[in-house]
Amino acid sequence: MAIDATGTTLIDRIWPARADGRVMRNIAIVLVGSALMTISAKIQVPFWPVPITMQTYVALMLGAVLGFRLGAASVAAYLAQGAIGLPVFAGGAGLAYLAGPTGGYLLGFLAAAAVTGVLADRGFGRRFVSALAMFLLGNIAIFALGLGWLATLIGVEKAIAGGLVPFLPGEALKVALAMASLPLAWKALSRR
Repeated sequence: MAIDATGTTLIDRIWPARADGRVMRNIAIVLVGSALMTISAKIQVPFWPVPITMQTYVALMLGAVLGFRLGAASVAAYLAQGAIGLPVFAGGAGLAYLAGPTGGYLLGFLAAAAVTGVLADRGFGRRFVSALAMFLLGNIAIFALGLGWLATLIGVEKAIAGGLVPFLPGEALKVALAMASLPLAWKALSRR
């Protein structure tokens, strides 16, 4: 698997940072990323065996498109907004919500954006195989934190049965979508 480690992310190709406007550009990107996380939390797609939101897809793609710093900052801004009580999460807000059953998954979104962002900064995601690797690792980060926290609340067996197994078909679909969309975006940019 050949990795193109040019040090640029997709956002750098789409919207290059200029020295005189870098701070404003980065603030705008983080705000848009945070808004995308909020929107993705509110939209439920009917699916079997459970409806899915697009939060994991957006968290993975924020890291993959923006890189480590901006991807993680976008998800951190989203989490901070929810922690102070803004209604950005799928089913609640505030610190108590973050401490509830979904809190580990929410922190997992930050870990996923960080993991995929680090890999994107190193050139992953431009080909299907490296995109698959980055998105699988990002998903592992989400479920490791999510299941770890949920297991402390309800036990390991119940956490796996209720917090992993029903979500696997939807996650497979989202990883496939991410794995297809990112390399295609890179390919389209290389043609310009």
